[in-house]
Amino acid sequence: MIGRLRGTLIDKQPPWLVVDVAGVGYELEASMNTLVALPGTGEAVSLYTHLSVRDDAHLLYGFAREQERALFRALIKVNGIGAKLALAILSGMDEEAFIRCVMDDDAKSLTRLPGVGKKTAERLIIEMRDRFPHWEPAGSGVDLTGTTGALAPSGHDTLADAEAALVSLGYKQTEAARMLVGLEEEASTEAMIKAALSRRMAG
Repeated sequence: MIGRLRGTLIDKQPPWLVVDVAGVGYELEASMNTLVALPGTGEAVSLYTHLSVRDDAHLLYGFAREQERALFRALIKVNGIGAKLALAILSGMDEEAFIRCVMDDDAKSLTRLPGVGKKTAERLIIEMRDRFPHWEPAGSGVDLTGTTGALAPSGHDTLADAEAALVSLGYKQTEAARMLVGLEEEASTEAMIKAALSRRMAG
């Protein structure tokens, strides 16, 4: 089991990133909350990880905080919640916000997430209520020392990249495009996605 990686961030195209560890490039999928917390490419990074082994692939997921990984692992144990939907949930809200939704029986906020209908939201509330570990305020697992967190110029169309990332989370293309209207001035693809998700969750 690969539990943590520390190396150099060499590529970041939401929802994917690549970390070079001693010459080996590890490709990981991450939530938008983790991607926004990452430093720029070429900088040192440390991530908590979860390895999923399937018949057709070995998939690695990265998390800025150990608490986020713990919630991801709890979510994928819920009936009908796979890794893709778990990452979509973690992209739309952080751990504390999700816990508040569960404890407050706030199914309405959960249904704003892609792929989460009323029945799924209710199931999440029922099944997750007793699954939370002892949550404590956690610092970032990402080493941000001496970094700005900005995405290094890559020549990519940030608007197109942001739209593609939202589609990968489960939003329809027309909905993703609508969520990004007016956000063209955001500094990076990650910032644009985060702003779009925040707008969506605010209703």
